[in-house]
Amino acid sequence: MSDLSSFAITRRWPAKHPELLQLYSLPTPNGVKVSIMLEEIGLPYEVHLVDFGKDDQKTDEFVSLNPNGKIPAILDPNGPGGRPLPLFESGAILQYLAEKTGKLLPEDAARRYQTLAWLHFQMGGIGPMFGQVGFFHKFAGKDFEDKRPRDRYVAEAKRLLGVMETHLTGRQWFMDDDYTIADISMLGWVRNLNGFYGAGDLVEFSRFTSVGAWLERGLARPAVQRGLNIPPRP
Repeated sequence: MSDLSSFAITRRWPAKHPELLQLYSLPTPNGVKVSIMLEEIGLPYEVHLVDFGKDDQKTDEFVSLNPNGKIPAILDPNGPGGRPLPLFESGAILQYLAEKTGKLLPEDAARRYQTLAWLHFQMGGIGPMFGQVGFFHKFAGKDFEDKRPRDRYVAEAKRLLGVMETHLTGRQWFMDDDYTIADISMLGWVRNLNGFYGAGDLVEFSRFTSVGAWLERGLARPAVQRGLNIPPRP
């Protein structure tokens, strides 16, 4: 049996099955990337809820795994060389899991790098910009009298949706017929923009028809539906 006792995070979130990959997360757009990925590839794992309401992400135990204090993070007892691997940042985790299992990342070198380019497009653009739209439209920022910050992020969200629309026109997934970690990285964010953030009208989402069709295809996948609710919220 794997021994994870040297990792401080296991003191707050004990591993009932230390031989399995340990996922520390919450079903946010970033968190569900990894739960969807794990459901898609069928890799057994144990999940632990990181409760933002209790500031779990700020505890010493969690920060020992992710110095940035953000979800998701994993602890894989069967990492490279058979040694436990702690890992944070959702994009890095997606790439690691894809390479570990040989799934959802093309083997062809050129297509592999193209997939990673779209993954980084999400990390550097879709996530930060859509998140700011959510803040200024739904959360505390909505009460700011000055609407210029909101309008700036709305304009950038529209631009990014336009990039997606152009690329997805005539394609099923970001890598043509291949569903990959690029798609997984974006599904939760686009879903949130329209759903939880309620910003669909604000960004004129209905005019991005190819993006809308892609989102419907993605959300119809059983593994996506499961992953969107893992771990269950408190």
